[in-house]
Amino acid sequence: MKRSTACLLLLLIASTLLTGCWNRRELNEIAIAVGLGLDTDGDGYLVSVQVVNPGEVANGKGGGQSPATLYKATGHTVSEALRRISNISPRKIYVAQLRMVLIGQSLADSGVSEALDFLLRDHEMRTDFYLAVVRDASAEDALKIMTPLQKIPANKLFASLETSEKTWAPSLTETLNEMVSDLLSDGKQPVLPGIRILGDPETGAKKKNVEGIDTLTQLKFTGIAAFKRDKVAGWLNEDESKGYNFIRDNIKTTMEHAECPDGGKLSFEVIRSKTKSRGKVIEGKPQIDINVQVNGNIADVECKDLNLLNVKTIEMIEKLLNKRIKSIMEDSIRTVQQKYGVDIFGFGEVIHRSNPRAWKELRHDWDERYFRNLPVNISVSVKIQRLGTIKDSFLKNMKE
Repeated sequence: MKRSTACLLLLLIASTLLTGCWNRRELNEIAIAVGLGLDTDGDGYLVSVQVVNPGEVANGKGGGQSPATLYKATGHTVSEALRRISNISPRKIYVAQLRMVLIGQSLADSGVSEALDFLLRDHEMRTDFYLAVVRDASAEDALKIMTPLQKIPANKLFASLETSEKTWAPSLTETLNEMVSDLLSDGKQPVLPGIRILGDPETGAKKKNVEGIDTLTQLKFTGIAAFKRDKVAGWLNEDESKGYNFIRDNIKTTMEHAECPDGGKLSFEVIRSKTKSRGKVIEGKPQIDINVQVNGNIADVECKDLNLLNVKTIEMIEKLLNKRIKSIMEDSIRTVQQKYGVDIFGFGEVIHRSNPRAWKELRHDWDERYFRNLPVNISVSVKIQRLGTIKDSFLKNMKE
C-alpha cells in the first residue's frame, strides 16, 4: 500500500513538470519563411523574407497566385526589421524552416558579423540553411526572381547549390556554423558561394519569367567570395574556385579536360578525389605540402589521333590531367596570395596542427606576413579507371 501511494505521488509530481503545448503554433497563424535577404539601409538593415503561399503549393493546386510572397522592412537591427514586417504580413514570420540566407553585395562589403549574430542567437533559428553572397546586386532583388522547376525560389536555390556542389566542383555549400567557425579561427578566413542575377531583375520578378521554355532571368551560382574576417576581400573565378575545392578536399565528382597533343580535347570524369595537406616549419619559415589522389573515367574524346588501347597513351593522358589539376590549384593560391592576402585555404590551421609551438609565434602576422609568401608544394596523381563503352574514338576513323 505504501509503495502504491509513493508511486502515485511521484506520478503527480512528474505531471506538474510537463509543459504541454504552451508554445504551439497553428499553421494558419504563421508565415513559413524559406528565404531571408540581408542588405544595408543607411546605418541599418533592409531585411527581405520570402514566405510560402501554402494554397499555391499544396497538392499541386492553386489559384494563379505566386507560390511565394516577399515581405521587406528596414530596421536598426536585423531582429527589429524582421519584427517590423508584422506591419504588412497578416501572419507572424516563422524562421525555423529557412533554406537560404542571401547577403547583398553592399552588406558583404561593409561587414556581415553583426547581422549574423541574430541568426545564431535566435532560439527559433536552425543553422542548417545555406549562406550565399549576391554578387553586384541586392539580396532583395535575388529573392524576387521567379524560378522554373521549383515553385519556391529559395528551395530552388537550396537544391541547386547542393546539386552543383556534388556534380560541379566550383560550387560549395556553407552553413552558418561553418561561417562563424571560420570567423573565429586564427588559421582560416571564411568563404561563401556567389550568386549572379542573369538578365533583368524586373523581368525576373514577373510570372512571365517562368511561362516560356527559355527563362529570361535566372539565378546562377558562380565563383567563391573570399572574406577578410567579415568583409569580402575579392572573388575567385570558376577555375580558381575549383582549385580551392581541390585544396580543401571538397571534391565529390566533377569534370576536367585536357588538350590533346595533336589537337582536340578530351574530358575526364572525376569520381573520387582525396587531398592531404601537411605543414612544417623549417628555421622559422612555414611551408605546406599538398598531395592529391584522383580517380576517374574518360568521358569523351575529341582527339583524332589517339590510341586509347596503348598503355603509354593512358600514361600520357594522366600526366596531362595531373598538369591541369595542379595548374588550377596553383592559380587559386597565387590569386589569393597576391591579390587578397587572406588565408581562405586553412593553411594556418595545418601549420597549427603540425607545430603548435611555432604557430604561437606565426599566428599574429599570419595573413599579412607569412601567408603571402608561403611556399606550397603540390603533387597530383591521376589514375584512369575506365575508358567508357568504346575504346578508340570513331573520330579516328573518319575520312576527310
